[in-house]
Amino acid sequence: MKKFDLIVIGAGAGGLTVAAGAASLGATVALIEKNPELGGDCLHYGCVPSKALITSAKKVYQARKTAEEFGLDVEGEASIEQAMNRVKEAIAEIQHHDSKDRFRKLGVEIYRGKGRFVDPHVVQIDEGEKIRGKRVVISTGSRPNIPPIEGLKEAGFITNETIFDVKKPPKHLIVIGGGPIGLEMAQSFARFGSEVTIIEAHDMIFGKEDQDIQKRIFDQLKNELSFLLNAKVKRVETKDGKKSVMVEVEGKEVEIEGDEILLSAGRKPNTDQLNLEEIGVKSDRGVIKVNEYLQTSVSHIYAIGDTNGQFPFTHAAGMEGKMVVRNAVFGVKGKVNYDHVPWVTFTDPEVFHIGLTEEEAREKHSDVKVYSVSSKDVDRFVTDRDTTGFVKIITDKKGYILGAHAVGENAGDWMQEIVLAKTQNHKIGEISNVIHPYPTHGSIVSQAADQYWREKLFKGVIPKIAKKYIQWFR
Repeated sequence: MKKFDLIVIGAGAGGLTVAAGAASLGATVALIEKNPELGGDCLHYGCVPSKALITSAKKVYQARKTAEEFGLDVEGEASIEQAMNRVKEAIAEIQHHDSKDRFRKLGVEIYRGKGRFVDPHVVQIDEGEKIRGKRVVISTGSRPNIPPIEGLKEAGFITNETIFDVKKPPKHLIVIGGGPIGLEMAQSFARFGSEVTIIEAHDMIFGKEDQDIQKRIFDQLKNELSFLLNAKVKRVETKDGKKSVMVEVEGKEVEIEGDEILLSAGRKPNTDQLNLEEIGVKSDRGVIKVNEYLQTSVSHIYAIGDTNGQFPFTHAAGMEGKMVVRNAVFGVKGKVNYDHVPWVTFTDPEVFHIGLTEEEAREKHSDVKVYSVSSKDVDRFVTDRDTTGFVKIITDKKGYILGAHAVGENAGDWMQEIVLAKTQNHKIGEISNVIHPYPTHGSIVSQAADQYWREKLFKGVIPKIAKKYIQWFR
C-alpha cells in the first residue's frame, strides 16, 4: 500500500490549491478525482461556462439595444449553439492550467475514480487500490439538489450540469429556484429569445443581500424576466409535449406551461459515498462539520469548499485550500476567517457583496454610518448613459468598513478597492485620499468615501473653529 503525507479527494478549485501547494513544499501528495479531467464543477459546469454564456448573451442584448438607440436595423436570431461553442472553447483553454501533466510535474500522483474511506487513514479508489495518508483533505464539491417534486423526473429537466448542451433556446423556460445560478442562466436565455418565468419560494430574490440592493436588482431584472414569488411547486405534468408546473401562490394553484424546466433549487454536498459515518466524521445532511482550523471531528481529516457548507464560492475554496496547506502540512495552525470574503452575482447589472448588510450591521453595532452614491451622480456613468449603478458602504462610528454592496455593470471589478480596504482594516476616509483617474467607474467608491470627510469637516464644531481661525489668520 502506497503511503502519502497528504491525500486530497476531489480536484476542484480547493483540492487543486491544496495539492499544488503541498507538493511544491515537498510533501508527497495523492490526488483522487472521479472525472476524466481536473478542475471540478467550477471549470466544467459552473463559473467558467456560465460566465462565457453570460458574456455571449450580453453581447447579443447590447447589439439589439444599441441598434435600436441609433436607428439601425438588426435581423435574424442569435445562435445559442455558437454561444455554447464559445463556452467549450473557454473551458478548453482554462483546462490547460489544470492539466494532469502540470500536477504530475509538481510531483502529485493522480488517481482516477471515486475515493472512500476504509479507515481514517486509508482511502480506496473505486473498488480497487487502497492508499494511506498521514493527513486527508475532502474537497469533493457539490451537485444540484433535486427536490422530491411529483412528476419532475418523469417530465424531465435541465441543471447547471446539462444546460450547456442545449442547441436551441426553449420558447418558454421555467426556472425553479431564484438563486444566483438560476438568475444568471435565466437572464442569458431570455437574451437569446426565451420567455422566462422564475418560481421562487421566498418573498424576494437575492435574499442574502442588503434590502436596498434587493429592490434595485429586482427592478432591473423584472424588465427581462417574469417572477412568481412566495410560490411553492406542487407537481409537474406533461401535456401535449409541454411541461406544466403546478404552483401554489397565496393559497391558489396556478399552472405555468413551458417547453423546458431549469432546476436551480440549491446544491447538495458530494459526501454521501465517502463512508464518513463509519470513520467518525460528523456531518449534517451531507455538510461536514469543521472547526476554525477546517478540521473535521477526526483531527487529521480536513474538509473544504462546498463540503463544509461555509461559503459556496470558488475563491473561498481556494482561500480554505491555502489555509489547509499551512495547517495540515506544517502544523502551524491558522484560523479561517470569512469576514473579508466577497462575492458577485453575475447578472446584468452585477451584484457585489462583502461583509454585513445595513440590517445586520445595525443589529450588531450601536452606531452605524451609511454612505451611498448613485451612478447618476458619477460622471463616467453619466457619459455611459448608465443610471443602474449604486454603491452602499456601511461603517462603524470610527469609519472602519463593516460591509459594502453595489449594483452595476461590472460592479465586481470596480468594487475591488473596497475588498482591499476592508481586508487591510483601512478606514473609509483613506479611500478618499487615493487619487482616482477621471473619469472612471471606480470614482463612485471615492465619492462615497468623500461623504465621510464631508460629514467630519463640514458638520458639528469643526466648521465653527475653522471659521474663527480663518478670521484670525487674515
